[in-house]
Amino acid sequence: MNDHAQTPSSPPVPTRQVALIGNPNTGKTTLFNRLCGLRARTANYPGSTAEMRIGRCDRGDQKLEIVDLPGIYGMDLDLPESRMCRDCLDGRLEETPDAILVVIDATAPARGISLAIAAIARRLPTVIALNMADLAARRGLSFDEDALARRLGVPVVAISGRTGRGMDSLIGALQTAVPGHAVLPLPSATNRERKAWIDEAIAGSMGGHDAVGSSRDSVYDRLDKAFTHPILGLVVFVGVMGVLFWTIFSLAGIPMDLIDVLFEKFGGLAAEVLPAGSIRDLVVDGIIGGIAGTVVFLPQILILFFLLALLEDTGYLARAAFVMDRVMCRFGLPGQAFVPMLSSHACALPGIMSARLVPDRDDRLTTILVAPFMSCTARLPVYVLLIGLLFDGSPWLAGFAFAGCYLLGAAAALISALIARRTILPGRSRPMVLELPAYRRPSVRNAILVSWDRGMVFIKNAGTVILGIVIVMWWLSAYPRAETPDTAIALRADAAAIITTDPALAENLEDQANRLELNAQQSGSFAGQIGSFAEPLFAPLGADRTLTVGILTSFLAREVFVSSLAVLQGGGSDVDDDESVLQLVRDARRPDGSPLFNTATAASMLVFFVLAMQCLPTLAVTRRETGSWKWPALQFAWMTGLAWVLSALVFAVVTASTAT
Repeated sequence: MNDHAQTPSSPPVPTRQVALIGNPNTGKTTLFNRLCGLRARTANYPGSTAEMRIGRCDRGDQKLEIVDLPGIYGMDLDLPESRMCRDCLDGRLEETPDAILVVIDATAPARGISLAIAAIARRLPTVIALNMADLAARRGLSFDEDALARRLGVPVVAISGRTGRGMDSLIGALQTAVPGHAVLPLPSATNRERKAWIDEAIAGSMGGHDAVGSSRDSVYDRLDKAFTHPILGLVVFVGVMGVLFWTIFSLAGIPMDLIDVLFEKFGGLAAEVLPAGSIRDLVVDGIIGGIAGTVVFLPQILILFFLLALLEDTGYLARAAFVMDRVMCRFGLPGQAFVPMLSSHACALPGIMSARLVPDRDDRLTTILVAPFMSCTARLPVYVLLIGLLFDGSPWLAGFAFAGCYLLGAAAALISALIARRTILPGRSRPMVLELPAYRRPSVRNAILVSWDRGMVFIKNAGTVILGIVIVMWWLSAYPRAETPDTAIALRADAAAIITTDPALAENLEDQANRLELNAQQSGSFAGQIGSFAEPLFAPLGADRTLTVGILTSFLAREVFVSSLAVLQGGGSDVDDDESVLQLVRDARRPDGSPLFNTATAASMLVFFVLAMQCLPTLAVTRRETGSWKWPALQFAWMTGLAWVLSALVFAVVTASTAT
């Protein structure tokens, strides 16, 4: 414990930078959150997809800056996380840290001590934190901190990051730590010799029936047999994930609706305060609308990471990844990829962000590239529209088609992953090597802090990019200003004439005039002109100019497709009743009098929207997670190209079959 109290004339104690390292699943992040709380930020260094968190810990006159490095199994492994740890400790990222804090799982210390030896060998002041000491005690383990400290030559402190036990002693030890001086295994020692030294150190400082990892016939062993069983484990995992996503959909709806209402009110207030003109349109439709379109995803992201943090704390997530590894590895993906891909059914944004669970760089990149194939909630309005057109009056066929959309997306993801691992990211998926963590009670406090951190990263990084894109697209759709059609002027004149005698009819005429005006603006804008120019590109899919504009608009976000069609057909952008839109599209005609949607076109469009990359926010998050624009460019080109080819094939086949 550090007791160097300052006198009024003493100089301030300098802030000491501490590198926090440890194996995965040792409670390292829980300890970091206990020490730093909300005084933390996430940092990515150029050229690296690995991530670290930096936070401040101030207790009285003791001030620490703690750098939470990624969890690693070894300092010398060829992994981005291990390279980042080496670069940090060797001073290649910033300045060399003043001290190292190694977190070891007190219930299974052997692997942690091996990492501690590698840290001590760097001759920096080092402290060992025996985390989860309370859990170890409940399991019958006892340990002599002083004996282990003498063996390692550095301070050893028993702590619990979940309850806060030992925090003051740990901070004091970090303030006074000096480089280790123990006689450790020589660098030339064999693995067997090093393991024997570690086992001897554990036996000499720890007691109890679990001290050297002896197995126990307990409820935990039976849980492991169930959770890692090839069949039962898969059933349990599907059940757990089903409950997780049911919870996300159930809980996220209310806050998402509140966000929509809040920004709607905010936009209405801005429209009242600002004078009519381009500035008001930019603020209301561009900036406020763009921010709303970003923040509305936040409840799903917060709930997802909160629940994943709880699952990881319990120790279950590692066992689930072990089970899924058997399935995913056949397609070049590790078991950890299943959680991001399943997460993408809610929204691709948190799915891609949760790909940080994948330790290997190539596995992680492959997961990020294929995750958007999963059918997210934004596709649902389009599915409802097109399947309703294809199978009107046949609910069973509509249901099978709906399920088929999800299966098609999943199949495309797995096949694309297999192709990627045979071409641009060659090699087999790295087999998972993990030591199953101990079961433990999850920390709600830690889960809240993790979800808060992930939410802030999303808003600060992805949100700014998304906002810029939305503003640009607003300008393309708003300019040049189109003249009000004569028909709309006539309708408004008729409405003004009968406003006192028949207000309902007058309101209806005004709505028709507004729709015609919006349609004219949509057609004459830069976006509309681009649609006319791009019509030949989408003609093989059965799309005319109107559908082409709808498709191009949907590249902002898929769900825009429905309202875009409503506007282009004179239905207004506020049409959100599915049956109204269906009826509107059924009655829509092309210039030659044929239906806007025939069977072939509806089927083609359905396949296109299942497979195409039509979400600019997803591309922005892919850019952030990969650190380069080449990966989102590849993602966009592959997904949209595949969608175009298969959609054109479907259109040709269905057209030929209906003609005969």
